[in-house]
Amino acid sequence: MPKPRKALVLLEETPYYHCVSRCVRRAFLCGVDTHTGKSYEHRRQWIVDRMKLLTDVFAIDICAYAVMSNHYHVILHVDTECAVEWSEREVITRWERLFSLPVLVQRYLSQDTITRAEQETVSELLTKWRKRLQDISWFMRCLNEPIARQANQEDDCTGRYWEGRYKSQALLDEKALMACMAYVDLNPVRAGLAQSPETSEYTSIAERTDQLKRDQKPLDDNETPSGLAPFVGYPRQDMPKGMPFRLTDYLELIDWTGRAILGNKRGYIPDNQPPILERLQIDTKHWLYMTQHFESRFKGFVGMSHRLTAACRRLKYRRTPNLGAVRMLLT
Repeated sequence: MPKPRKALVLLEETPYYHCVSRCVRRAFLCGVDTHTGKSYEHRRQWIVDRMKLLTDVFAIDICAYAVMSNHYHVILHVDTECAVEWSEREVITRWERLFSLPVLVQRYLSQDTITRAEQETVSELLTKWRKRLQDISWFMRCLNEPIARQANQEDDCTGRYWEGRYKSQALLDEKALMACMAYVDLNPVRAGLAQSPETSEYTSIAERTDQLKRDQKPLDDNETPSGLAPFVGYPRQDMPKGMPFRLTDYLELIDWTGRAILGNKRGYIPDNQPPILERLQIDTKHWLYMTQHFESRFKGFVGMSHRLTAACRRLKYRRTPNLGAVRMLLT
C-alpha cells in the first residue's frame, strides 16, 4: 500500500528528493508515438520551461532532470533557509506568479485600512503560502497540472494524464545523491536515445555541458545554468549553498559510467575510475549497478544504513525498507 507523502519527505534528514511522474496514456508524453506516427517532441520543452519557472518561484532548486518519452525524472533540493528569509511582500509576489490573490490580500498590498482580524487572516495565509513554496508536493502539482491541461487541450480530450501520484525517493547522503544524479542524467544513454551524456537532449547534464561550451572557462569558474543547483566542491568550513561535489569530478564520473554502461556488460570495465568513487568509498561494480537500477532497486528513503535507520526511527516505521540493499551497495 502506498505511503502518505508526509512519510516520504523528511526535511530534517535531507533536502534532496528524486521525483518521477509517468504518463498513464498509450500516447507518448514526448517524442514520437510509434503507433500513430505523431510527434510530441515539443512537449519536452513545455516541461523544462515549466520547471525553470517554478525554480524562480519556489525555494527549490533542480540538481538533475531528464525528460523521457512517457515520463520524466527530477532531483529537487529544498532550500528552507531561503524561504524563511523572504519578506511578506516577497511571499505574495511569488505566490501571485502562480495563483490569483484573494481580495483581502490585494487590499493589504494596496495599504488599504484593514481590521485586526483581517490582518491575522492575511498573516495565516502568508504562513501557509511560505510553507507551500518550499513543499515538493506543491512543486510537482504546479508542474504537472498545467502540462496535463495543455496536453488535453492539444489532444482534444479530457481525463487523467498523469499517474495518480508521483514517485518520490529521499536521498539521505552524498552517495545516494550522486548515484541518483548519475541514474537520471544517463537515462537517455541507457535507453539508446543518445550516444553520450552531452548529446542527450532535455537533460541537466546536456545543459551543464552546453554552458561550459558557451563560457569557455575553467570548470571551477564556470557559471551554473539558470534553475540548476551549483556544484560547490567538497565539504568544508563556510560551505556555500550547493551540491558537495566538484563539477570536474562529476562530469568525469558521468563520462566513465556512460562508457561502461554502453559497453558489453560482461566485458572489461576500466580500472581508472574517477577519484570521487574513492572519496565516497563505493565499489565500481556496485556503482554501475545502482546507476542502472536506482529507481527499481530502492523505494522511499535511500542512504547509508545508519542514515536510513535514523530516518525510519524518526518516522516510527515498523520496519526499515531498503536496509539489505543499502548495506550491500552503499555501505
